[in-house]
Amino acid sequence: MTTITLVQGDITDQSVDVVVNAANSSLLGGGGVDGAIHRRGGPAILDACRKLRASHYGRGLPTGQAVATTAGALDARWVIHTVGPVYSATEDRSDLLASCYRESLRVADELGARTVAFPAVSAGIYGWPMDDAARIAIETVRATPTAVEEARFVLFDEQAYTAFADRLG
Repeated sequence: MTTITLVQGDITDQSVDVVVNAANSSLLGGGGVDGAIHRRGGPAILDACRKLRASHYGRGLPTGQAVATTAGALDARWVIHTVGPVYSATEDRSDLLASCYRESLRVADELGARTVAFPAVSAGIYGWPMDDAARIAIETVRATPTAVEEARFVLFDEQAYTAFADRLG
């Protein structure tokens, strides 16, 4: 069974097998978690993402999917990039958000990873309400069969940490 842990801090400081990146579909970096991972991980991550764009993901990574690259200079073996959905008050996209976590765990299993650090996917610039993002993340990780031993949610601020702690129970 996967142990779920919570940490308030910077995901780029985590010593784990996998750091999950809340990427944009271009895979070429951006703001928030995506930008921080690319900056801290260095050019090896961007180079690997460019190779993915030149081969399998010419149109970008679809929302809800996940793909792995090197972790560059991060204290991890791999980065798993996943594209969360933009929140909509009129369209239920929760299945796409749940897919980000399921697909990331699937890729982690393919890699043989045992420890995974997740951000709160879609809860930043993509506007997903933090309480609902926490509910979907924790429920999905709990329900997904995986060999990952620890799923660590690394939350940037106290509001995010509290939302996840309340859902973790």
